[in-house]
Amino acid sequence: MRKSSAKKRELLPDPKFNDTLVTRFINNMMWQGKKSVARQIFYDAIDIVDKKIEDEPGIETWKKALNNVMPAVEVKARRVGGATFQIPIEVNPERKVALGIKWMIKYARSRNEKSMSLKLANEIIAASKGEGASVKKKEDTHRMAEANKAFSHFRV
Repeated sequence: MRKSSAKKRELLPDPKFNDTLVTRFINNMMWQGKKSVARQIFYDAIDIVDKKIEDEPGIETWKKALNNVMPAVEVKARRVGGATFQIPIEVNPERKVALGIKWMIKYARSRNEKSMSLKLANEIIAASKGEGASVKKKEDTHRMAEANKAFSHFRV
């Protein structure tokens, strides 16, 4: 690494919930620079979650879901003496959030509901209960790291 790493850009909090994590989620969900469309999809999804789960606010359910999706460990490929090993490493907090957001959006998009806001809302509800495709992805990642624990002495 010769050049210095890029500076982290400060995100402005979103107008409705005043939260930078929500802005980050919306930015990841956005396609072709259409932020207002992505924002409306997210807010509609949170409203749907609010209607379906009455005991807690939709934004709290979303945060709980995101925490359930974020991985603690992952595997990284490393070549040692001609062989490639999958080495389990801990995920740093920034990457943890990024992976959680990516997985939640990816698996929400692959659901079979009518609109994206409905897909996202159902994925949020499923993830907050500890089920759904995005939580399964996290569990698979953890399982893979557990299976390759024997190679953790190759850690960088």
